[in-house]
Amino acid sequence: MGRKVVVYAGPTISPDEVRTVLPGAEVRPPAARGDLLADQWRPGEVAVVIDGYFRERRSVNHKEILWLLGQGADVVGAASMGALRAAELAPYGMRGVGEVYGMYTSGEIDGDDEVGVLHGPAEKGYPAQTVALVNIRYGCREAARAGLFAAASGGRIVAAAKELPFAYRAWADIDGLVGDEDRDALRTLERMIGSGEWDLKRRDALAALEAVRCADTATAGPAAAGVPVTGITASQTLDRRSRREYAPGRWMSDLDVLNAARLFDEDYPGWHEQTLAGILADQAAGEGMAMAEYARAKLGVDGQGPLPDALACWLTEAELARLTPAEQIRLVMVRVWPVWHSEDWRPAVLARLRETGRWARWEELVARADEVAEQTRYKVVVPPAAIRARVFLRHWREPGSSPEVEMARRGFTSAEDLGTALRAFFPYDVRRMRGRR
Repeated sequence: MGRKVVVYAGPTISPDEVRTVLPGAEVRPPAARGDLLADQWRPGEVAVVIDGYFRERRSVNHKEILWLLGQGADVVGAASMGALRAAELAPYGMRGVGEVYGMYTSGEIDGDDEVGVLHGPAEKGYPAQTVALVNIRYGCREAARAGLFAAASGGRIVAAAKELPFAYRAWADIDGLVGDEDRDALRTLERMIGSGEWDLKRRDALAALEAVRCADTATAGPAAAGVPVTGITASQTLDRRSRREYAPGRWMSDLDVLNAARLFDEDYPGWHEQTLAGILADQAAGEGMAMAEYARAKLGVDGQGPLPDALACWLTEAELARLTPAEQIRLVMVRVWPVWHSEDWRPAVLARLRETGRWARWEELVARADEVAEQTRYKVVVPPAAIRARVFLRHWREPGSSPEVEMARRGFTSAEDLGTALRAFFPYDVRRMRGRR
């Protein structure tokens, strides 16, 4: 198996069982919101979604699956959350495998509780603590077909199990709802599902893995032509791919560290300008132009006279006095980057920041801000984004400058943008300023 295959599985099938069918597969925990974005995906690579979170974490959503499909990856779903998402997204190119998928597409079942189970932690192998309703349905059907117990008994057992939330469908709980006449049937179900013979979810998971092994995943039909499958932003992918747990239950990403530097390090504007100017020089070279020529062409100025007011407003009085026209034009292009350029500057700035020797300091600042936010919850009122920005901008008062220039020097496009970045740091800044007073 030469192509990359990532399998998201947990209580339905073990990593060892996955690797028995697909020896080269990467096995990940059940998929939750954002997990599929944590990888770089290329055309022809395969994501197999078997298990996914329903309750403890937010469920894997449709947009991220559509984003993978847009990257050219093949997304296969089966058995559990994967079957549900495949039934919903089959018109857009997600591939479904197995009977559970077929039950969803036919309308025989329609609730996510049909496949949901309560399970133990990852370190114990996600042991299932309840039974999936879809397995009970399948087992009752197989039992009636084999003459092990009557279809009427199976119908009553399914109805009893359906009354319980999925997190309470343990065998003992179901036993408490069925009559004496159905208890032998229930014991048969417990034994046969426990042995794996009537474990439909596991059977479907194995079928999906075998389909991938044989490169036969085209069970859902081609993607609908002309259907937009976007909606995942560059920020979401960058955040997810760098997100890590720095303490139990506490997470940060590289974007959090970047915001800490932008907001609180007085040297940041210099690094920002240098990095974006470097990107700009590369773009000019790619067009076969000198930097000055490229900048003038982009801004539509000749570089001979003073900058028009609409451009000059992005420079401080000191910069207008001491910089040459070519330097002013270059700096304006850096300041209004989102207007004139489509390239995301953040990966390059993050690489530059790692070279400064201050990365650990900013990580500590993120952790401290998180701690203060927790300590001051319900004590510090966090105002709307625009007000947060207005309050914080008092830190960046510079003679001959303006709030717009000071935000642009740090890569913020508006007060709303600044206020959004401030959300996690606002209680920390309040406490910091109170300490100074």
